[in-house]
Amino acid sequence: MGQSNGSADSKIRLRGVTKSFGDNHALRGVDLDVADGGSLVLFGTSGSGKTLLLKCILGIVHPDSGTIEVDGQDTVKLAGRARTAFMDRFSMLFQQGGLFDSLPIWENIAFKLINYRHMDRGEAREIALEKLTAVGLGREVGELYPAELSGGMQKRVGIARAIASEPEIVFLDEPTAGLDPIMSNRINDLILDLVQSAGTTAISITSDMNSARRIADRAAMIHEGRIIWTGGTTELDDSGNEAVHQFVHKLAKGPIRMRVHARDIAGAKLDAGGP
Repeated sequence: MGQSNGSADSKIRLRGVTKSFGDNHALRGVDLDVADGGSLVLFGTSGSGKTLLLKCILGIVHPDSGTIEVDGQDTVKLAGRARTAFMDRFSMLFQQGGLFDSLPIWENIAFKLINYRHMDRGEAREIALEKLTAVGLGREVGELYPAELSGGMQKRVGIARAIASEPEIVFLDEPTAGLDPIMSNRINDLILDLVQSAGTTAISITSDMNSARRIADRAAMIHEGRIIWTGGTTELDDSGNEAVHQFVHKLAKGPIRMRVHARDIAGAKLDAGGP
């Protein structure tokens, strides 16, 4: 099994992070290191704890135990102004976009610039429109509202918002899900440029192994609340780990057992036109 490579240049360092919800032990002692200016892809099956782990790093969810360090600073107990200053270093793309329905698109993108960095609205608007064009949308989209956009367009707006503040650390939850191959490649190139040109540290959750190889230098698999393998993205096809092999090659047989509920079977019958 691959191991976390802890070192002095780790930007983010997790040790023994746990989180339970009643009898559901969602995170069971996570150890993980992300290098300063590195790009890591986190992958695993649905419900394995990927998004929860990012929320723990951000402080949206408080872990039950363990340490989470950014630049050597334990962030778990941060509060008040220290927490606000900490959060300003981050940006996140949520899987479902997380846009504010009551705000026009440009103001969604510029929200952090206006409300946390107190930037002039005109300047913030111009940055927002520039980021819109970067994700393949016209500047005129900035005057629309989220309900007027398709799901794929909302995803691209979410990415524009994530990069608008030129964050020190960015988290991207399924950045290319629901996008066509051409747009996926465009978004992958944006992420790559953000890391290489701006020195941004990135953690991306993705099930798209082609994207993983393109945007990241490191990968980690989380399974049943634990990191079971870490390594370079060049090692994904020959990891030596059976679970990684099963996931990467989309195999039905292997150590990963997916739970299928009766409601899922009933839904599949209805989709197929069954009784």
